Amino acid sequence: MYEIWLVMNIVWEIALDFWPLLALGAIAWLVLMALAWRRPAAHWRSAWPMAAGVAAVAAVIGFLVVPTATRSSLQELAYWVDWANLASIALGIGAAALAFAWPAGVLWRRHIIAG
Repeated sequence: MYEIWLVMNIVWEIALDFWPLLALGAIAWLVLMALAWRRPAAHWRSAWPMAAGVAAVAAVIGFLVVPTATRSSLQELAYWVDWANLASIALGIGAAALAFAWPAGVLWRRHIIAG
């Protein structure tokens, strides 16, 4: 249990260092969502498969790239908490990609249909 609490504290401290970037990302996401919601007859359901594919690819790439980006490797993950952290980071990357790809897909599909 201590390891999980330690990881949560580390993630919080990292987020504090990058709060301007996180705030900019949140504002960009809100603008993207507002643009997608304002579109008449937006096809959210038809944009879902593309967005889910983008999210899955981003999660797999994140799973493979994060250890290298942190000067580690998959071979050095010996403890279950290490694997759980890597999996949760990769899922977070996938969720962030989904959060941006779905409304972007709505805007893109709307542009294709109207154009």
